[in-house]
Amino acid sequence: MKQMSYAAAFVDGLYEALAADDRVNVISGHLLGLGPHRLLMDRVYKDFHERIFDAPNSEATMAGFAAGAAMAGDRPLVNLTLANFAYLAWSQIVNDAAVAHHMSNGTITTPAIYYLLHGVRSGGAAQHSGSPQAMLWNCPGLEIVLPASPADVKGLLTSAFKSDNPTIFLTHSKLLGVEGPVPEGHYEVPFGRAEIKRPGRDVTIVATSYMVVVALEAAAALARDGIEAEVVDPRTLVPLDEATIRESVKRTGRLVVIDECPLRCGVAAEITAVVAEKELRSLKAPPLRLTRADVPMPFSTPLEEALMPSADKLVAGVRTLLA
Repeated sequence: MKQMSYAAAFVDGLYEALAADDRVNVISGHLLGLGPHRLLMDRVYKDFHERIFDAPNSEATMAGFAAGAAMAGDRPLVNLTLANFAYLAWSQIVNDAAVAHHMSNGTITTPAIYYLLHGVRSGGAAQHSGSPQAMLWNCPGLEIVLPASPADVKGLLTSAFKSDNPTIFLTHSKLLGVEGPVPEGHYEVPFGRAEIKRPGRDVTIVATSYMVVVALEAAAALARDGIEAEVVDPRTLVPLDEATIRESVKRTGRLVVIDECPLRCGVAAEITAVVAEKELRSLKAPPLRLTRADVPMPFSTPLEEALMPSADKLVAGVRTLLA
């Protein structure tokens, strides 16, 4: 195992994919934004500059270009930067990439990766703080990936490049600096396999993306009071590992889902519905959803914090559930 940051592990996975398969290319550079992590991409630009296409600033064009290139045999990763900008490419993602395999009776595949930075990132306001994964989950034909650790981001990216399906690959700017152990050499994290990030007996906390970090912080605080929370990270929404979530709820009898999507029709709503439908008899208390509020995200940092799930709110919610 090697200790490295989330951003560095992502770059490792991208570099290995480019080196292993000349069909892999990147549409639009600046994958890690304009902050200090961008320097990690220098070796990728240096060694594979002929496969990095700095496209015009048109999300619809880039998404359509990626879909067409994938249908023609390439394996592109298109950087749409902030997740809100995916709305400008909705038709190309949903009406082209997602449905081509079905509408061609299986003769066309679209192995494109749509890379998005989602979530609240301090002062992003309503147009730069989006988390559209629940909306995309409602569009059949897309795989949806939400890595929360350095090991997962590299392993899931490797699997995404090998998939023949269009993949929505969501990361979070607050995860880029998170450090953790990463297996050395080539490895893959398969889609549809959740991971128990922390075992526990009293309550199941299902969390995705950056909320996994928040959930682990809350679980550590609860443990100091003798409450053992089990933290489950689905890692992918499509496919969803229902079995691991259900088995955890069977053991603990309680469920809290924490997520950055809005409450209504969000990721937390769907996971809670699955458990309520299939494990109702295992529940000792009603499930709890902890999400962002159903309002446009304000620019003000204090208002932003008031509307977002946090470790403190999660701890309070778990204690209420146990009471």
